Amino acid sequence: MSETRQPVTVSQLNRQAKRLLESGLARVWVEGEISNLARPASGHVYFRLKDSGAQVAAAFFRQRQRGPTIRLKDGDQVLVYAKVSLYEARGDYQLIVEQVEPAGEGILKRQYERLKNKLAAEGLFDEERKRPIPALPGRIGVITSPSGAAVRDILSVLKRRFPLIPVVIYPAAVQGDAAPGELVAALDTANERDECDVLIIGRGGGSLEDLWAFNDEALARRIVDSDIPVVSAVGHEVDFTIADFVADVRAPTPSGAAELVVPDQEDWIRRFNVLGDRIVRNGQRTLEDSAQTLDWLQRRLIGASPIARLRNQADLLRELKARLRSGTRERLSAKAQHLQSLRATLMQRSPAVRVEKFSGRLDALHQRAVTAVTTFLSDKNHRTELAARALHSVSPLATLNRGYAIVTDHDSGKALLDTKKVKKGDTIEARLANGVLTATVTGKS
Repeated sequence: MSETRQPVTVSQLNRQAKRLLESGLARVWVEGEISNLARPASGHVYFRLKDSGAQVAAAFFRQRQRGPTIRLKDGDQVLVYAKVSLYEARGDYQLIVEQVEPAGEGILKRQYERLKNKLAAEGLFDEERKRPIPALPGRIGVITSPSGAAVRDILSVLKRRFPLIPVVIYPAAVQGDAAPGELVAALDTANERDECDVLIIGRGGGSLEDLWAFNDEALARRIVDSDIPVVSAVGHEVDFTIADFVADVRAPTPSGAAELVVPDQEDWIRRFNVLGDRIVRNGQRTLEDSAQTLDWLQRRLIGASPIARLRNQADLLRELKARLRSGTRERLSAKAQHLQSLRATLMQRSPAVRVEKFSGRLDALHQRAVTAVTTFLSDKNHRTELAARALHSVSPLATLNRGYAIVTDHDSGKALLDTKKVKKGDTIEARLANGVLTATVTGKS
């Protein structure tokens, strides 16, 4: 080793390796078989996770343990959610476990959650799109295994509650790889035949794997697209499948579904009896009211004989004539008063009256205008004379009349104020009061 190399200690090397592992790898799900399981008094669980080709150490610390971890044993096939790390003291690469699940059920749960979230995001679970089931269906369809306990429970409840309603069984497998396809086919058949008012689809209880056919995406979408309302009845009350979420109604059990889709015939019989009694009472009351109405109409008929009607019409005609005369006189008087008022207003607004009125005003305005113009012109003439006298007093021409002259350069016409501005031989002009002299400079002083 040359002097330029800087060695690191084993501790430093392991520390750097640990940082690289923890920062370079995110948390991961790892599937494998448990071996060398150890449970020291600290409550932590240590084991090795292996498959046919490799193994890795794993540590499941007590503060991370949730649920039935006590049942973990060698040979269990599990899924662990863990952080990749390194135990610096021994330089062992290991998994820091945060969650443990049985391998098969864990995969199914994650598939279930992914599908549930996907369909929920599409709005297939929304209550607004779901339809109510009929209060009294004419025929009920049941999609289930014809040999299972669920169909016997459903038929037993339907017979007890309302035996007159016919039931159609659409057979389908409810467990196994072929079950989703058979359930979809049974739904298609029920919709094509269109002979039922409501459909029950379901089976009895079981494990997650047993109920897995009802978590199929194609089946869920076919339930949503069904033209007939669908009641889901899968497993026990604590079991939930995708079919339960997309169905129009979810029943806790197959028996509960049967109770939901039909009323209790005893309740209906009691309601019919109540309605029958109400109809009888209403009929009797209607007959009594009709008898009273008939008596009243008979009395009106007697009072409405032709002679009585003619007498009443003659009295009404006389009253109308008197009201017509009175009203005509009142209207004529009002019109005459209005006409007189209009005549007076018209006289006040006559053109002759207005011309005479405005003629006097025109004469007065003319006189005022003449006076104003005369005064204005006299004032202006006086002011003009004063201005002329003032202008004449400062005019250069008045100065010329006193014997002075204005001398200018012949070429530029500028006034000459200084002898330095001219030289001998220059031509100049002198403006007198009358006329202009042109001269040549012969000398200056």
